[in-house]
Amino acid sequence: MRRGVFRILVDMEASCPPGILPHGLPQVKEVQPAITAVEQEQKKEEAKEVRELSEEEKQMIILSEDFQHFMDRAGRIMERALCESVDIYTDYTGILGEEGLDEKCHQRISLNRHFFDERWSRNRTVTSLDWSPQFPELLLASYNNNEESPNDPDGVVLVWNTKFKKSTPEYIFHCQSAVLSATFARFHPNLILGGTYSGQIVLWDNRVQKRTPIQRTPLSASAHTHPVYCMSVVGTQNAHNLISISTDGRLCSWSLDMLGQPQEILDLHRMQSKPVAVTCLDFPHSDVNNFVVGSEEGAAYSACRHGAKAGITDTYDGHQGPVTGISVNGVQGGIDFSHMFLTSSIDWTIKLWSLKDSKPIYSFEDNGDYVLDVKWSPTHPALFAAVDGSGRLDLWNLNQDTEVPAASITVEGNPALNKVSWTPSGLHVTVGDNQGKIWVYDVAESFAHPRHDDWNKFLYTTQELRNNQVDEELEKLNYSVSSTSVTSMSSLTSTPLR
Repeated sequence: MRRGVFRILVDMEASCPPGILPHGLPQVKEVQPAITAVEQEQKKEEAKEVRELSEEEKQMIILSEDFQHFMDRAGRIMERALCESVDIYTDYTGILGEEGLDEKCHQRISLNRHFFDERWSRNRTVTSLDWSPQFPELLLASYNNNEESPNDPDGVVLVWNTKFKKSTPEYIFHCQSAVLSATFARFHPNLILGGTYSGQIVLWDNRVQKRTPIQRTPLSASAHTHPVYCMSVVGTQNAHNLISISTDGRLCSWSLDMLGQPQEILDLHRMQSKPVAVTCLDFPHSDVNNFVVGSEEGAAYSACRHGAKAGITDTYDGHQGPVTGISVNGVQGGIDFSHMFLTSSIDWTIKLWSLKDSKPIYSFEDNGDYVLDVKWSPTHPALFAAVDGSGRLDLWNLNQDTEVPAASITVEGNPALNKVSWTPSGLHVTVGDNQGKIWVYDVAESFAHPRHDDWNKFLYTTQELRNNQVDEELEKLNYSVSSTSVTSMSSLTSTPLR
């Protein structure tokens, strides 16, 4: 009989006629399954007392690479699960809380959350922000030194996860020099690159159970010896390079397979062979040769890496102070605006330029403090974000207004906002301040996403700005001519007649 089958035993009384069952329910008894000799031995072995590991054996297991990897992964999963919360009172009919919902929908920008780590980001300025191409929820931030903790590493890089509600970094990396710029190595999901104050380029790997760099470039005259404020990975999956520029104007092109020495070196010089003190860099979309940089002397420059005219090609002089941010319009659409770029400066202004003109198309002068960074939206051709030293985040939509921002918000505590970055979707703006906090803001979908006619509108807007600029120059010219004429006439009338 098969195991677990019940046998029903029915007691038949002799007095009952054949075919008639007695009163009451039949008796049911459970029959234990048969046990073989092998199974009995196994049970005996299981019953034996489990031997406790010695301290030495425990330490060997704890320090093993497999155990460390398991704990690292399991810890992240548990932390994410514990921090998640679900609103069980969600009303899908839309009847409850309708007023609040309407108010939220009409907001163009609203605070989502902030990221801060008491141990690693307190009293550190956020020096750069970048998003992972493979995992859009991962935000990379670099930080400079904490003057109040001289024994801590000067440079810190944290990877934050915007997908989960947990408030701790996904990864923590550091090095002995302040990190001024950091970027994901676009085609290598596990690698993170950093540019340091000492001039070294450092490389971290999140697969390795260590927080310090696994590779670093040498400190030598053949590479960077000045601070590296800007880096960019350009190219394709099969042919790409890391481009880094230091404040002495030296551009280096690196292969990630070999950071021992740069593959190419190009020194950027302006008039009279003076090196360009580069503070910011941007490449047009899908371009690996041409780029624009901002400088400490207040000028922006266009340049190219290769060809007969390698080096500085044009100068865009318009700011009265160092250029803090530069951004090329990279939105793909029916009309190509990749020749247009923005610059921000500590002269309190943002300027709109075209690579085809040496003078700015327009100057935005709504800020009352240093404008510390500027970035075009990745999805809307006429939309850009800017941050300043008073804690203000502005979103400008040039198709709506060129005099004042279309949306503006001030961060709690009015910290200086050092960096601004858009998520690849264009639905969130992230800013980093000088106290180590990163603030994530939601941008209303109706505001962030362009309409089909926004490209034509922006073309019309830029043309109108150019025409206004020409009119202003003509007025100035006429005024100067008329002033000269008046001066000449007055000098003639004041000359005594002989």
